[in-house]
Amino acid sequence: MDDAPLDRGRLVELLEVFLLGDPPTLTGLEIADRVGIPIEVARERWRSLGFSAVADDEVVFTEADLEAMLLTQRLQALGLVGEDDESALVRTMGRSFARLAEWQVGLLERAVDVERVDIERVNALMSEAVPVIEQVQAYVWRRHLLSAAARQLLQPDQGVADAAMAVGFADIVGYTRHSRSLKQAELVRLVERFEARAQQVITEFHGRIIKTIGDEVLFVTDTAADAAHISLLLAEGHKQDEDFPALRVGAAWGQVLHRLGDVYGPVVNMAARLTSIARPGRVVVDRELADALADDDSFRLRRMRRTSVKGYRHLEPWSLRRADDANTPVGPASAFLQQRGEDLLRAVDEMQLRPQPPLGAEDIE
Repeated sequence: MDDAPLDRGRLVELLEVFLLGDPPTLTGLEIADRVGIPIEVARERWRSLGFSAVADDEVVFTEADLEAMLLTQRLQALGLVGEDDESALVRTMGRSFARLAEWQVGLLERAVDVERVDIERVNALMSEAVPVIEQVQAYVWRRHLLSAAARQLLQPDQGVADAAMAVGFADIVGYTRHSRSLKQAELVRLVERFEARAQQVITEFHGRIIKTIGDEVLFVTDTAADAAHISLLLAEGHKQDEDFPALRVGAAWGQVLHRLGDVYGPVVNMAARLTSIARPGRVVVDRELADALADDDSFRLRRMRRTSVKGYRHLEPWSLRRADDANTPVGPASAFLQQRGEDLLRAVDEMQLRPQPPLGAEDIE
């Protein structure tokens, strides 16, 4: 193999041809003219995909870019995408694939030493890997499309815009402290362990992950019981495995607005607020979810002290635990101790929710 340094500019050019089929030959003005749309529309679509702005007369586009623009127009002609939805759809696809591409290139960097490999080897590797990745991505998309369609078809009386469901948040306790004290590789392992376990638990009980944001996961379920099982399993994870981060979990029940894979509405905000007041390893739910679980013998619910959080002046939180914690047969003396223990836990929960006075100078180390 030639020991000459790799020409990275040349490598990028070859990758461009390999991935897009041809070198750039078109400008934005030419793309817009051939598609039959104003240049402003073409420019907005390009930016919505997350790509850097380019001059209208700069030759940076290929026939593949033209084909993609024509396909977008075809979606509109079929009535599948309206003008109001187009920008949001393109923006969401751009963000999703940008994250995926960054991760995939990171894997490639770990697998290939670009300082030592030659261009022919990179080309051979891409020729083998890219078609496989495309097939896997297409399969995953089709599977999720089937799953989403099945949910809607099996719940014909519940529209997407007004579906009642549970929304839950789980976040890592002390993430800021971890991010400062752990090495980068250790922090990556912490987050990956959190995301992997969350994915396993949430899907096991028919839930769906809406998004992960570093130290936090947002999930939804169609039933209150599934949300309760998921929340408790996530909160208990650190007790079962010390390498799994301690979590606090909050969940709420009600009408949720779905849009482009995300969820919106007061129920989402409520779940986030409940998470903020939960103690490590605990689950806190709202009154609506507590009511939905009232007849389920698998769980134990206890009303906590009302509190004020951002957006909610008189929030009524409920502590969620497993019924096993309360249903163990006990004698009179043990029953007395158990009651005192429950009173103590209730007092601790209430203290946790009380507003704390501001720190004085003498309180700061």
